[in-house]
Amino acid sequence: MEPQMISPGFVDDALACLRRQGFAVEPVLRAAGLPTTVYESVTTQEYGRLWLAIADASDDEFFGLSARPMRRGSFTLLAQVVLHAETLRQALRRALQFLRVVLDDPRGELIVTDGQAQIVLAGEGTPYPAFAYRTFWLILLGLACWLIGRRIPLQRIDFACSSPDHRADYHQFFGVPVHFDQPDSCLAFDAAYLDLPTIRSEQALKTFLRSAPSNLLVRYNHDTRWVTKMRSHLKSVPLAEWPDFDTLARQLRMTPATLRRRLRSEGQSFASIKEEMRSTLAQSLLRERGLSVADIASEVGFTEPSAFHRAFRKWTGTSPGAFRRDLSDTKPAHRIKRS
Repeated sequence: MEPQMISPGFVDDALACLRRQGFAVEPVLRAAGLPTTVYESVTTQEYGRLWLAIADASDDEFFGLSARPMRRGSFTLLAQVVLHAETLRQALRRALQFLRVVLDDPRGELIVTDGQAQIVLAGEGTPYPAFAYRTFWLILLGLACWLIGRRIPLQRIDFACSSPDHRADYHQFFGVPVHFDQPDSCLAFDAAYLDLPTIRSEQALKTFLRSAPSNLLVRYNHDTRWVTKMRSHLKSVPLAEWPDFDTLARQLRMTPATLRRRLRSEGQSFASIKEEMRSTLAQSLLRERGLSVADIASEVGFTEPSAFHRAFRKWTGTSPGAFRRDLSDTKPAHRIKRS
């Protein structure tokens, strides 16, 4: 599997924050193991090292973007604050309260309406830059996904600020429709996730923190042992030939009860894995534009386009047609030439 990559534009964003505070960037780049000029995308591990190096230099884990600095060690304390929350809802409310105390501004609020959970960010005065909102959501969402042991599919991202010039990576990073110049900065997902239990222990937290913040950049890759095996097995056969759960358990050489228990220990279920894989495939096909929506519905296992429309709206909060139109509004990426 190829490593996930972070565009050089986000490296530039981070370094611009450092320069604005009067720090030299060259020592920080050296500490992160990066060249003095970054032309190519970097791995999540490299970007994580850069994030830590900037935090070490400035004593601020939020890049100097908030009303107050997020002092070194704040993220560790945040993780400890939410570790023993019973549900994701409780964990998010605790996390938002902690970040309000630490950062002061911007501040986040969890709002639930019409089956949708929204994390709305407010601030005093003019909107923050897009990089500030992105950083806030990376911290909050990465921790949330880890706590429940599964990726939280997003439905929508709104930015209160204008779109950065020549930065298609802001549209692509979250994998869902992104809208700029909105009344509020908002991240939205299915409210059903709020009732999921947290599943992490003190020992698991120690392991998680050793990989932070690079693991925040992938919103927690939940492909742990048995989830990985199941996903790999399903990917190896056409979607129309996916087995039922009991058959899959036999193919993996275990009883259905044992497989179900092992998936539950990793915060997943057979139904949720299938739904996420179908959603990911549908979004990928919509991006390619080679198929009609009806063809895509059939490709991902729906005999009726109307059923696909309902499922896709549940997955993403929008219709397939609107999803495709939002993608067409994305500005082309700005190519950075090598020197």
